[in-house]
Amino acid sequence: MPRIDGSRLIADLKRMADFGRYKTGVHRPTFSPQDVESRHWLAGRMLEAGLEPTIDGIGNVIGRRPGDGPRLLLGSHTDTQPQGGWLDGVMGVLYGVEVARAFQEDPATAGVGVEVASWADEESHYMSFLGSKSFVGELSEADIDATRNRDDGTPLRDALERAGFAGRPRIAVDEQRYVGYLEAHIEQGGYLESERRRIGVVTSIVGIHGYRIRFSGVQNHAGTTPMPIRRDAGVALVRFCTTLYERFAAVSGPRSVWTVGRITLEPGAPAIIPGAAEMLLQFRDGEPATMTRFEETLYRLVEETNAAGPCPVAVEVLSRTPPTIMDARFQAALAASAETHVPGLWMSMPSAAGHDAQIVAHRLPAGMMFVPSIGGVSHHYSEDTDEADIILGCQVFADACWRILAAARG
Repeated sequence: MPRIDGSRLIADLKRMADFGRYKTGVHRPTFSPQDVESRHWLAGRMLEAGLEPTIDGIGNVIGRRPGDGPRLLLGSHTDTQPQGGWLDGVMGVLYGVEVARAFQEDPATAGVGVEVASWADEESHYMSFLGSKSFVGELSEADIDATRNRDDGTPLRDALERAGFAGRPRIAVDEQRYVGYLEAHIEQGGYLESERRRIGVVTSIVGIHGYRIRFSGVQNHAGTTPMPIRRDAGVALVRFCTTLYERFAAVSGPRSVWTVGRITLEPGAPAIIPGAAEMLLQFRDGEPATMTRFEETLYRLVEETNAAGPCPVAVEVLSRTPPTIMDARFQAALAASAETHVPGLWMSMPSAAGHDAQIVAHRLPAGMMFVPSIGGVSHHYSEDTDEADIILGCQVFADACWRILAAARG
């Protein structure tokens, strides 16, 4: 089987971290100058690995292998969270590049079809899974027209123009070309570390639902309006939120999570009774039935709140991504490779975070593999993984790629 070069892999990861370095992490928002520069650098590394790279009209960097035969697509993302970590996403992309190089350097696998993708905007600076949605045909031109940066409102069209990607064709998946898609990632949690395992074989990727919940009250003077007649949207929100947390706990599964990530009061002054209030809610679970229970619980409480008054509540669906099961054959290949290298030190596990693999899985068989995160930390500049685990993970990943492609070639 092809052997990866661990030192070369680590050097590439550290070089990529120079694009937007922030303390011990990276700040590289989608289509920022640092992000665009890193995409061109990545295309150069793909070329050195024997791939033919293209940056398409949505910013995806895709390196294709010339020749015939079945191909396995490897990838993840290289944009980062604000002041985020140096491995989140990018490790999976550079695993792909290193695997491609290893296959190119081994005479037995030099012609084998490993291809690599870096998907644009997985971290949702404009739209979550922007690049992978484009690839699988779930991003229309109207969607692009309507999309803006979540922080400063920059239209996506303008960002693509500034990046130099506007007018380029968008690459679409060719289902006849690929055996499937495989993604590696840091765990971003602490299960592997706590269980003293070095590889995680992902069984499913969590479903994620997001909502904007808005309460309408009556704005009035905070000193002269008696308590019994107030229609305080802020109070209504707090009561709703407390009840919702209690009810979610009663219907949750063992790995369910739910979060109110933002609360705003309007106009937000201590001398004014809030006339409107808003909260952003997200919940996650790997089981479709649990996600259904959460949604039913949410809407039941909305009905009760509207019936009881005094402040009407309305719900807007922001996102609804279902749980995604990973391909059984890919799970088996990853498990066999892990058992070869670290017998007994791997585990099957669901992913509690969303990943591009769940989008690509709409059109191709998909699989995922995790390596441990030190302290379970991610989405923070202190995120890290032991270099030995990074290197081990890439070799396990390379072996799994070979197993999958060998089976496809017969």
